[in-house]
Amino acid sequence: MGAVYVALVHHPVRNKTGEIVTTAITNFDVHDIARSARTYDLAGYFVITPIEAQHVLLGRILAHWGKDGAGTKRVPPRAEALSIVEPARSIEEVVATLRDRHGRAPRVVATAARSTGITLRSFADEAHAIASTDAPTLLLFGTGHGLTEAVLEGADALLLPVRPGGYNHLSVRAAVAIILDRLFGDHRFHSGAVDGSEGGC
Repeated sequence: MGAVYVALVHHPVRNKTGEIVTTAITNFDVHDIARSARTYDLAGYFVITPIEAQHVLLGRILAHWGKDGAGTKRVPPRAEALSIVEPARSIEEVVATLRDRHGRAPRVVATAARSTGITLRSFADEAHAIASTDAPTLLLFGTGHGLTEAVLEGADALLLPVRPGGYNHLSVRAAVAIILDRLFGDHRFHSGAVDGSEGGC
């Protein structure tokens, strides 16, 4: 299995009318997705935005939780999670970074809450694909009203929505956590195969 990364895309994404826009970084998304990524032992978490002022904001957040930051002394586990966060200006930049880091291009796997005309991959099939390759994998999550059609069509795979056919308006933080658990969680607990003899909560 190759290294797995998650990326939160703030551009290019769609607004509610379908226009291509750039959304703002939020503190909650930076923190909570980092914590989910660290929990499932991902290799890194990229926050993608082309706006310089947003990079400054992200830099301040990461500095607060960095080696000499005040947050690190107060909550070391939070600092550990935020240590895997990296800024980027585009999806293409992240792909190039991972190609340089690992010597081969990553598999790009997109997510969407809406139905599209693109063939969708189940979580089980994608978990198998990730486990079966030595290539890095980059999981893309969109903000706003989701990734653009061009991004979805350019990905190597597109995952099923978390709740296909039903209400599906989760926060991106919740969607990331659910999808990471479906791909990398200990599914013995979901199947009931583990009884109380193997430990508690």
